[in-house]
Amino acid sequence: MLNTEEKTKAVVAALEDVKATNITVIDTSKNSALFDRMIIASANSTRQTKALADNVVVKLKELGEEVWGREGEDSGEWILVDLGEVLVHVMQPAVREYYNLEELWSKAQAARPKLAKAPGAE
Repeated sequence: MLNTEEKTKAVVAALEDVKATNITVIDTSKNSALFDRMIIASANSTRQTKALADNVVVKLKELGEEVWGREGEDSGEWILVDLGEVLVHVMQPAVREYYNLEELWSKAQAARPKLAKAPGAE
């Protein structure tokens, strides 16, 4: 079984194999108890979106990883592959721009309460 970093690297490699563009990895471990990494990649067509998601599933299964779920294959504009602690979003550019997950998650990170300083600490 791969750790989170190994799984993340395997997903990125699988996406690069099928020429994904604009691959972004977001560390969500401090924002969510459900998953530790979110990987977002762009595809130029419905066909490529499906091919990217398929390749991620095949490559991760070859490494002994479980695929918990897949969503969005009917339209092919946005496919989510759930690998447990790693979520993969394969999106066409217009959909990616509209939902802007990178900004959403960066705002979530910024909104986290800051740790209180210990009394007398500066």
